[in-house]
Amino acid sequence: MSQEITATVLSIGDELLIGQTINTNAGWIGEQLSLIGIRATRVLVIGDDRQEILDALAQVRTDVLLITGGLGPTKDDITKHTLCEFFGTHLVRHPHIEARIAAFFESLGREPLEVNRAQADLPENCTVVPNERGTASGMWFEREGRVYVSMPGVPYEMKAMMEQHILPELKRRFTPPTIVHRTVLTTGLGESHLAQRIAAWEDSLAEGAIKLAYLPSPGLVKLRLSTYANNDPLGARDRVDQKAQQLYRLIPELIFGEGEERLEQVVGRMLKERGETLGLAESCTGGFVSHLVTSIPGSSAYYVGGVVSYANAVKMAELGIPADMLKLEGAVSRPVVEQMAQGVRQALRTDHSIAISGVAGPDGGTPEKPVGTVWIAVAGPHGVRSTMGNFPGSRDLVIKRSALAALNMLRKELLDHPAHRPMVDENL
Repeated sequence: MSQEITATVLSIGDELLIGQTINTNAGWIGEQLSLIGIRATRVLVIGDDRQEILDALAQVRTDVLLITGGLGPTKDDITKHTLCEFFGTHLVRHPHIEARIAAFFESLGREPLEVNRAQADLPENCTVVPNERGTASGMWFEREGRVYVSMPGVPYEMKAMMEQHILPELKRRFTPPTIVHRTVLTTGLGESHLAQRIAAWEDSLAEGAIKLAYLPSPGLVKLRLSTYANNDPLGARDRVDQKAQQLYRLIPELIFGEGEERLEQVVGRMLKERGETLGLAESCTGGFVSHLVTSIPGSSAYYVGGVVSYANAVKMAELGIPADMLKLEGAVSRPVVEQMAQGVRQALRTDHSIAISGVAGPDGGTPEKPVGTVWIAVAGPHGVRSTMGNFPGSRDLVIKRSALAALNMLRKELLDHPAHRPMVDENL
């Protein structure tokens, strides 16, 4: 096996230290490094301070240092100047980069200021890393076999730079050991209960020198299988695939996809392949499920629309909920959510519908219906089914978890029943 290559991630920015911005960059970088066989051993977060940056640069003992932040046009962005000091160089202007920056601002109908043009000033002894999505170029330095790369802190700029330039060059430069990965996506069971369910299978992974990583997020758990190829990539792929297939047999109802797929993408593809349509009735989620569904390109092929029936008056007027039902059962109840699903399906004449009504919090809970209580219903050609969930966490987490649970409920309904014809029931 090739020698292990290690990396440090250095995140620069006062906004990270005071909580104004969440440091999502470091986690993403660590994940991408691991996928190409480079191990991140340390993450540092420091402010926009010259001495802090110099100290961090001097203390690096890994093969690679990846730096994000501090490359903007304002006076508090000092990373570029501090790198010049550390590497004993000075800034020089790159006319072609300045021209690109000027063209970018002119395309927006704005005159570039000198501070904007100054972003074309880069350390003389660095290799410039192009930034196709912004005005701050990246900088690649090498010293004593160690690589230092400075990138902008804006996530979509940094990610494009990493994917298009830096990761490929790190692979070429260091030839890290080849790792075979496969990521299985699950929903419907939390991390601890999932781990208990697959414990025996997880123990068996050691036989094939396969490692398992649990990657949880609200409503989802990714299971990433990894092993070193050790000059036998086909054999390594075989070992990983065999264990993945065992997992499919063990928890088929929990697995919805692989890799970077999203649940809304999987459900959308199923609807599109069947030539069927979807309508939504949302109360506590306030349109969040609609947002997820329409975030997928081409969703107009199956998504018709929705009703955000936040107030009871809207539930009655638009979805046909009887006033006495709301009074007797309450808005967060099985009868109401089932009628919401049937009402929006009839109103929009769709094949399928989802309805959600719950208590997202932080207020509004009762002993009978505490915060996090959410009723979900799915209606379709085979009738209506509903379930109640209790989703822990903040208001945002309740909304996200219940939205994913609703999409997963529809996914299961589609799996349970074959595609129907005609697309819309005749009695609607």
